Formats: sequence, C-alpha cells, structure tokens
Amino acid sequence: MAASGWKGFFLSAFDYKTEKYVIANNKKVGVLYRLVQLAIIGYIIGWVFFTKKGYQETEESIESSVMTKLKGVSFTNTSDMGIHLWGPEDYVIPPQGEKVFFIITNFIETPNQMLGYCAESIKVPDGRCRQNTDCPEGETVLAGHGIKSGRCLKKHWNSTGTCEIYGWCPVERGSQPEVPLLGRAENFTVYIKNFIRFPRFEFSKSNVLNTTDDQYLKKCLYDRTQHPYCPIFRLGDLVSWAGHSFQNMAVAGGSIGVIIEWNCDLDKGYDSCHPHYSFTRLDMSSTANSVTSGYNFRNARYYKNSAGQTYRSLLKVYGIRFDILVHGKAGKFNIIPTLINIGSGLALMGAGAFFCDLVLLYLMKKSTFYREKKFEPANNLRLIPCSRVLHPKAGIKPATFVAIGNSSNHYTTSYTNQTVSAILMCLCPFCHTPLQE
Repeated sequence: MAASGWKGFFLSAFDYKTEKYVIANNKKVGVLYRLVQLAIIGYIIGWVFFTKKGYQETEESIESSVMTKLKGVSFTNTSDMGIHLWGPEDYVIPPQGEKVFFIITNFIETPNQMLGYCAESIKVPDGRCRQNTDCPEGETVLAGHGIKSGRCLKKHWNSTGTCEIYGWCPVERGSQPEVPLLGRAENFTVYIKNFIRFPRFEFSKSNVLNTTDDQYLKKCLYDRTQHPYCPIFRLGDLVSWAGHSFQNMAVAGGSIGVIIEWNCDLDKGYDSCHPHYSFTRLDMSSTANSVTSGYNFRNARYYKNSAGQTYRSLLKVYGIRFDILVHGKAGKFNIIPTLINIGSGLALMGAGAFFCDLVLLYLMKKSTFYREKKFEPANNLRLIPCSRVLHPKAGIKPATFVAIGNSSNHYTTSYTNQTVSAILMCLCPFCHTPLQE
C-alpha cells in the first residue's frame, strides 16, 4: 500500500491541470466584471502611469551644495554701545555663507568685562547665600558666571546675598528688549545659490535662471507669480510665507526652514527642471511662550586697552536661524519599470476575475448550479481506440483515441449517445469536426 501510495504521489506530479471556461449568462456579474476591469484600467493608466509616472526609472539620492550671501545694513543706538552701524559682517553668523545661517535681530550687551572678582547675579539660584559657608571656595556656580571665592556678599546682614565669584566682571545684566533692536533686518535680502546633481542620470543644474540679462540678479526679487525662479529673497517675506510676523519673531528669535524641492521629469528636457520653494517654521511649540521656542546664544568680542589688559563686550543675541533644506527626485523612461507595472496591472485583472468568480459561485441565488457547471470531476475518463468504437460502415478513417466517461467499467460499440454518459468525440483528421451518427 505504501509503495503504491508513493507511486501515485510521484505520478501525480506529472499531471497537467487546465482551466475550464464557463460562460454564465448573468448580467449582474457581467456588469460587475466590466466595472472592475474599468476601475483597474483607470488605476493603471491614470494613477500608475500618468500621476506616478510608473514608466520611469527614478532617483531620489540628490547631491546638493548651497551657498548664501546676505545684503543690507541697519543701525542701533543703545546706552551701552551708542550708535552702531550693522553690516552683514556683523549680524550674519557664520559670515562665509552656508546652508544654515543666523541673523541677529535683538541683543543684550554687557560691555567692558574684565577678569576679576564680583558678585554673582541674584538670578542664579546656586549663587544665592546667607553666609560664607554657602559659598565653598573653588566651587563652580551651577548655570552661573564663575568660581566661588568663599565669600557671601550681602547688602544687609539679615538679607539674602550672592556669592563672590572670580570671572568676567561685571556679570551679564539687563533684560530682553521687548522691541527688536534690529527690526529693520526684515528688509535684508539673501541670495541662495543651489547646485544639484542626480548621479544616476548624470544630470546637474543650478537654481539660478539661465538668462542673457546680466542685470537680472541685481533687480529681481523672488515672487511666486512674477519671479518664481529668482534666487534672491527678502527675509521678511521668508517669515511671512511661513505664516508668522517677522517683528514678533525677531524679539526672542526662532528657526525658519527654506525647502527647495526638485522634481525633474528628464523626459521633458533640461529646461523643464525647475526648483519649487516652500517655507515653514521649525521651532514651533504646542503652547504659547514655551521655552522650546525662540533662539539665542552668547557671543563675545575681545579687545586690549592701552595697558595691554584684555577686556570684552558680551552679547546675548537673539535672532532667526534659516535652514536651507534640499530635496529632489528625478525620473526618466526605462523599459524595466514599464514592464513591471504592466505585469502588475495584468495580475490585478486576474484578481478582479477571481473576485467576480467568488460572487458568482457563492453569493448569487443560483450559486450551486454555477459551481456544478464550473467544477466537473474527470476521474472516470478513459482513452479507448476509436477503431473499437466507430461503426465499420462509417467509412472514415478515425482518430486514434477517444475519451469516454462511462460510469460502468464497460464501453459500447454502438454509436449512440444514450449509452455513453460523457461526450464521445472522435475527430476527423481531415476536417477536424465531430463525427455525426
């Protein structure tokens, strides 16, 4: 038994299975099938090929270089600094022009600091004291400005004082100005030069418009409708397009993202590839006046007096940081993705037919009838020589074999349909039509 079982299993590997097509005169399923086909064809043509350009090979690994140059001047008049003229070399950090740059819009100045001993700021919690033991000598003031000397300095014997420190004195003082001292910076301009390359296609381009007018860059200013390809931007417009007020943002600072998007269809040629600009604020917080919003840091400028002593001016600067973010995608026709997407579409067509089969065979009222017609067992089919079946008076040379599906183990040589449970068909080798009685 085991040997015959394995033999049957081995021989079944060489069986050939073929589909049987049944034409069902069911208009509901027929309409459903055509609708499914139309939906799949619309998806393939409209979405895959037209919208997503499924016939193209794409590359998203863009190589990019960004250079920036700012122009504009402003002046301030403060009690500590007096009248001061600010140029790009003063308010731009770093000055050499990179894809990330910072514009000073507000500041607190502590001038003429020298190394020495002075009282720590009362605003520093670790610098407060009531007696000398609260200021261990040599200990660093946490979040403070120097090293404790061991003395507690108080105005009154019973009041809270501050530790004496060794550091840059006097310590930072003052509060953040409520009106930005460099509010005129919104009229400054920045020239953003961007070079991109898609290495797979050996395609390179710049965002600077290719024009014969050598005065174009001197008189153009980016505008979404009038000059969409001008690489010179007004700082106030960058913040405004991000949905914020420059003057409000300039008080405490913030961060703006300038996004340059390159979507290039290389099948349309070099001149059709242009950058698209968008703008967003990057330091937004879920709550108003949150500590997570704003941008500031400290910067010092060092000098020497006539005696050779070093002193400095400390600036706590507030401003707007601009990040130039470059993204891109390029596509070009290639036969491989085209064939892959066509094959995927054909597979979807087969899935549509399978879905309609399920509806026909299991959801319709006559589903049992359709299942009987579609699935027909063929276990009793046998091959019998036609010479043993055809009547000798037929006078026609028969085909070699005929398949007969008789429920019994006998066959008949009488050429009648009543005694044969399945269709008996001997094909004429000359006309290829069934023989008639």
